[in-house]
Amino acid sequence: MNIDYKALAQKYGTPLYIYDFDYITNRYMALKEAFSGHKSLINYAVKANSNLSVIAHLAKMGAGADCVSIGEVRRALDAGVDRYKIIFSGVGKRDDEIRAALEYDILLLNLESEAEMKRVEMVARELGKEARISIRVNPNIDPQTHPYISTGLHENKFGVEIDMAKRMYIYAKKSQYLNPVGIHFHIGSQLTNLDPIKESCGIVADLVRSLKAIDIDIKFFDVGGGIGVVYDNEKTISPTEYTQAVFEMTKGLDVTLLCEPGRYMVANAGAFFTKVLYEKQNGSKRFVVIDGAMNDLIRPSLYNAYHRIEAVGVTGEKTPADVVGPVCESGDFLGKNVLLPPLRHDDLLIVHSAGAYGFTMASNYNTRPKSAEVALEGGKDRLIRARETYEDQVRLELAYLHQDA
Repeated sequence: MNIDYKALAQKYGTPLYIYDFDYITNRYMALKEAFSGHKSLINYAVKANSNLSVIAHLAKMGAGADCVSIGEVRRALDAGVDRYKIIFSGVGKRDDEIRAALEYDILLLNLESEAEMKRVEMVARELGKEARISIRVNPNIDPQTHPYISTGLHENKFGVEIDMAKRMYIYAKKSQYLNPVGIHFHIGSQLTNLDPIKESCGIVADLVRSLKAIDIDIKFFDVGGGIGVVYDNEKTISPTEYTQAVFEMTKGLDVTLLCEPGRYMVANAGAFFTKVLYEKQNGSKRFVVIDGAMNDLIRPSLYNAYHRIEAVGVTGEKTPADVVGPVCESGDFLGKNVLLPPLRHDDLLIVHSAGAYGFTMASNYNTRPKSAEVALEGGKDRLIRARETYEDQVRLELAYLHQDA
């Protein structure tokens, strides 16, 4: 797509998130095609980018939603996702969230502990409803990714071990208020090696076979998400390689295959636009100070994550610079030792691969407003979230400002 970056920045202001919806369409269709010939459902991981227009775009193509809060469930429903395509996952669900999910009658709840199962049963009993559940199994396989986005080892907080999972399934089978219809695993995010996925899939498939032998009929086999994307020079897994590995390990099982792509769908669909305020030099250290900050895009500070940063329409000899924002923290940077030409006030920088875990992890730290979000589709641009104002931020506080203590 031929994009006039400067015109977009001028029209919508900066900092700014831009998402290429045509790219998202292509990613979804490639994964859908890779699953062809098998019963399957692609549940977009809403946490990656929860803008309603992004979710609605995927829903129109048939995608479901993987949600980790009742707020995300409500976003999926508001965006037009069929309730029978919505999964509610996450380690800590409150009773009111469980109650709402059961009343919304979504496809299933993914459970992460025996204690959680008992709470779901209790709430279902109170409502007089049957809770369709899935249990997240921890296969204890090293995903070979960043430790903060690893989820499939014993040391991680997610899921239960195989023996505990068996006990939970047997308990649920006997319960009047629980219906164990699914099984789930997710070993981590930004996976670039197929072997851990394949090994985990085989372990969980064997568990399904043993459950079917004792008349526990698992209908949904959820392989999680985590397919890696290119931020720098990573070697990634193709959708076909991914699905063929899953097909091989689940051969002979009559199940609907579920997957939960998030980053895969949207990371490289998005870019973050920010303008240069000025440059400064501390001794031999060069800094480029921008109007974007860690509150807008926290991945570099939180994970030391790499995002390619490009100066638009500026030439000259490139030298290393730290790209830093206005937030009053030493961790407020979007890139370190980035090779950039000499920059002036209002020069535009683009931070690439920012469509996943960018805006969704943004905050109002330092009373900074959240950025606007814009969609590009079919050569046209449109606003999908207005820039936040100061009034938006203080709305829930002003009514209490002058109350007596």
